[in-house]
Amino acid sequence: MKGKKVLVVGASGYVGSQLVPLLLEQGLQVTASARNATLLKSRIDHHKNLSFVALDLADKGQTLQVVNDFDVVYFLVHGMNHGHDFLDYELSLAHHFAAALNQNPIGHVIFLSSLQPQTGHSAHLQARRETGNILRQTKVPITELRAGVIIGPGSAAFEIMRDFVYNLPILVTPKWVDSKANPIALANLNHYLLCLAQQSPTDSTYYEVGGPDILSYRDQFKLLCHATSNRYRLWATSLLTPAMASAWLGLVTSVPSNIGRALLAGLSHDFIAQSQPIRKRFPQTLLSYQQMIDDSLRHEDEFARGKVWGYDPAALQRWQPGYGYYPKQAGACITTQKTAEQLWSVVTQLGSPEQGYFFANVLWRTREWLDLLFGGGRPKRHIPAGPSLTIGDQIDSWKVIRIQPNHFLSLLFGMKGPGLGRLECTIIDHGTHRELDVRAWWHPKGFLGLLYWYAMFPAHLFIFKGMVKAICNKAGKKARVSI
Repeated sequence: MKGKKVLVVGASGYVGSQLVPLLLEQGLQVTASARNATLLKSRIDHHKNLSFVALDLADKGQTLQVVNDFDVVYFLVHGMNHGHDFLDYELSLAHHFAAALNQNPIGHVIFLSSLQPQTGHSAHLQARRETGNILRQTKVPITELRAGVIIGPGSAAFEIMRDFVYNLPILVTPKWVDSKANPIALANLNHYLLCLAQQSPTDSTYYEVGGPDILSYRDQFKLLCHATSNRYRLWATSLLTPAMASAWLGLVTSVPSNIGRALLAGLSHDFIAQSQPIRKRFPQTLLSYQQMIDDSLRHEDEFARGKVWGYDPAALQRWQPGYGYYPKQAGACITTQKTAEQLWSVVTQLGSPEQGYFFANVLWRTREWLDLLFGGGRPKRHIPAGPSLTIGDQIDSWKVIRIQPNHFLSLLFGMKGPGLGRLECTIIDHGTHRELDVRAWWHPKGFLGLLYWYAMFPAHLFIFKGMVKAICNKAGKKARVSI
């Protein structure tokens, strides 16, 4: 297995970001790819055998160039976060990927897909099924792993249930709560993914993967409530239609609404994997559901220890059980002809006495004084001492936790509040133009953390749009804004 060249497509996602380090431990030469290169690098540590590459599968030319000359390719992408038309979008990505498989030398593709229940239908399941059909029509052997619910910190399905438990005094759920599944632990799924990289098949095949316990979601909620010391009170109602359930999920969980909506449609069916064939071929000890959630809860604070927080001790100290793994977010993006250096020279003036926060400074200062209501002290002005920003610099109540000159700045939210947050400024150079993104990320602490976010949200709707415009105006020309 050592020496194989491996490409992970979708490496910034939940499974991909945790699979890459395991592949490196096996001595493989790994190329990690994702559409958002900045996000990718924030989730995976550098390694001598690791290289990063930006890959937008929507760009057929780029796909043909990147997906080329690999022994193994993991295809871990999905289009659920794209929006309501994700089915057509996801299939277009599959066609571009398939074109690269037919044109370039590739040894073996491992495709992580979804179980296909015998009853019921959803766009998410259809997209997974048709993507598999498209890939199997290529000249490359495809091994498809069909998984249902994956349990581990960051798994969208698990985080939905976890947020319900932490954020609601009464679990109000749709009727699908009595559907059944045999969830699989991320560690057990990774065992299969690693074993498959050792194979050199000549034909395409598929396996269903699942854990040893078949449980209804109602039973899963009971065990999760017990493990987190929360009271179990559940009300399943038919009043929550699919549309209403999607809106309800978006309000009470931190999982991105597009992903949650797609998953919700799938969870209304039984997801029971017939996994004996793969268990026999690649034997391992399968974790019980109780062991899965105990292990997930035990390791959930590792997110705060990650690169996204710059390994900052203050972030780790403030992180508490019950904080949302997925953050709520609000921000704005702008395109401009100004150089990255010109934009950066303005971004690094953030919080200065002359510039403040570039837009609606009175609201920023008001929030600082409101900190008295949350148990904080009087606002204090902090200005970096050096001519350039460095890790650990204080900017008022913010702390620099990650910085890449001319590209990226991340500030830890230092005021009191029911959650953990950061403010990020990202500059992406597209050659012909630059893209500036200013965005707040908030990991809410339970129900109060959600209330706090929604109280701040009206201001967020226009503050960040004004900020990116002001930064570009100070750097030079006008620009086009998107939310």
